[in-house]
Amino acid sequence: MKLTTVTNVSVDGVTQGHRRIDAGTRREAGAPDEDGSGGFGRFGWAPPLLDDEASTFISQAFQRADAFLFGRRTYEIFAGSWGAGMDPGNPVGEALNTRPKYVASTTLTDPQWPDTTVLSGDIAGAIDELRAIKPGGELQVWGSGTLIRWLLNHRLVDQVVLLTYPVVVGQGTRLFPATGPDIGLELIDLQSTPKGLTIQTYRTTGRPQYETATT
Repeated sequence: MKLTTVTNVSVDGVTQGHRRIDAGTRREAGAPDEDGSGGFGRFGWAPPLLDDEASTFISQAFQRADAFLFGRRTYEIFAGSWGAGMDPGNPVGEALNTRPKYVASTTLTDPQWPDTTVLSGDIAGAIDELRAIKPGGELQVWGSGTLIRWLLNHRLVDQVVLLTYPVVVGQGTRLFPATGPDIGLELIDLQSTPKGLTIQTYRTTGRPQYETATT
């Protein structure tokens, strides 16, 4: 399965607080998991800009997934909403409740959401094994910003989808840190919506090429 990350992001790169959801501030030290709020106060910047075209794209993306991979905090948010029967009949909930779910966590031991597997120990190796099965399938990562940065650092991401909202949040955790791996991207799809979202789908291509020095 190709590992595809799907991220809601502001123009200035913020991913934190795009919806007003709080599952607590637990964080596993050193684990590829979500951060807590850290004093962030600008929650809910995405829903006012979400239109029907963006919602349709999101629903279709969820339905396309063969399996899902989460960091612990995002998993707990989804399990407490979609896994608890929120909005019955919604295609997003249908996909989440009927596909396998994997959680990268070193402390989660008793997941209550059916069809959940906890990945611990050699997490990179376990994810690489998942990528090797079902050619043409898709292992999707939604939210889970810290996990996504960890996956990128370990070069385990095959495809990056960015839903970029026309807003500058001005604070908060950003998808890409000030320092990190360099990654080449090939644009394979680009959409825009009436409220100004752009939806970019990229294929990762290894390290980028740099201009050579001239004499």
